[in-house]
Amino acid sequence: MISPHVRRLRLAVELRALRAAAGLTHEQLAKRIGESRAQISRLENGHVVDQADVMKILDALGVDGERWTKIMTIAREAGEKGWWESTRGMGERQALSADLEAGATTIREYHQTFMPGLLQIPDYARARTDATTELEPSAFTVAGVLAGRAGRQRMLRRPGAPTYEVILDEVAVRRLTAPPDLVKKQLYHLTTVCNNSEPTVTLRVLPVDARIAGYAVPRSAFSIYSYPDPDDPTVVAVDTVTSDLILAERADVVPYQELYSRLRDAALSAAHSLPCSPRRPANCPITRTAHDTSS
Repeated sequence: MISPHVRRLRLAVELRALRAAAGLTHEQLAKRIGESRAQISRLENGHVVDQADVMKILDALGVDGERWTKIMTIAREAGEKGWWESTRGMGERQALSADLEAGATTIREYHQTFMPGLLQIPDYARARTDATTELEPSAFTVAGVLAGRAGRQRMLRRPGAPTYEVILDEVAVRRLTAPPDLVKKQLYHLTTVCNNSEPTVTLRVLPVDARIAGYAVPRSAFSIYSYPDPDDPTVVAVDTVTSDLILAERADVVPYQELYSRLRDAALSAAHSLPCSPRRPANCPITRTAHDTSS
């Protein structure tokens, strides 16, 4: 399944390009198809998907043949419902993550504070959910969050799964974000998954004393999603306190791609990041922290 969210963004780009090529304003196009200007804006902003309106726009602009088929296919995929739509209580932010992960070919993430959701064990996810709900009311439930985590993690095991690379800040490794025994179990799970998986899953630790090119210290966690259709946008999701900021314009995405590249260069290699390394297992941040939490 291709991400409906990304397909909505792609559909918006296609519709804007068609209208611009026809030299029409929002009002003029709306009048041609008998809809409101607001509806045209919603379609072109990716806020709604209405296949009937899309078809009327294509007919009004004389689009046919392969171009008509391509745009209507995008509109159909943009309106599809993913498994996350019926998973109650998993939370809006996690549902959006599941949407963006659908059909991705590569997922690259930088995690600054917590263990990556795609690699969390149920006990750790439950502890983090409990900690969050203590601070503020929430629309998600522990059962829903765990079901969402499980669904997203299955995505990494399916045929044609995306390549997943995560850079984990050493602060996230060493700071206790759950009871010590759970953190220890979580860290060992990270090593197990990354050591036993194919090159599909890669983890790199960014040491606290790492020197990042240009001293480009990241301000927040973020994820970068790429898709097989070269015309689909690369999407960045930036982690903020209350929601995820979604960026799809090239001018907004490129700085995050450059930042990720610098973080990757500054991070330990995959071999040195995990206890499996025969060269320096004792100095691996994950090894040290797992040992510290057991004492």
